[in-house]
Amino acid sequence: MKKIQKTNAMRFLDQHKVEYEAHTYEHKEGDPVDGVHVANMLHQPVEAVYKTLVTQANTKEYLVYMLPVEKELDLKKCAKIAKVKSCEMIHVKDINKITGYIRGGCSPLGMKKQFRTFIEKDCLNQDKIYFSAGKIGMQIEMDPKTLMDLIHVQAGDITKE
Repeated sequence: MKKIQKTNAMRFLDQHKVEYEAHTYEHKEGDPVDGVHVANMLHQPVEAVYKTLVTQANTKEYLVYMLPVEKELDLKKCAKIAKVKSCEMIHVKDINKITGYIRGGCSPLGMKKQFRTFIEKDCLNQDKIYFSAGKIGMQIEMDPKTLMDLIHVQAGDITKE
């Protein structure tokens, strides 16, 4: 069996001696880079697989949001929970410069800088959640409460109804 090459997110978890499981899935050039596809590849329900999105507030602060892959971010709710006037999605071309990751492989762990992070409150109904390990084709499975404690993630209502 081929050894999994560790990502920054996995090294971050190892440094903090946090329990997690890494999962890989086949991704070919041209395959869709969307979370519902990833959930299907992992044979997991979409409500347990999370995507990581990065916004910029009117204050110029970058904010990270995690939500189930089939849901859509509500930017008004995001601004409210972060206690800023407004926030908007960053441009895809800026993801790598800001986080060190690429579209479809953005993890809340191991970014160039640790930004304030928020997660959809429904994660608390899950024993484990899956999110990007920082590379397309690789996901981390872990307890959402452990993740929240580790990087001080705040849970709240951040998705559209």
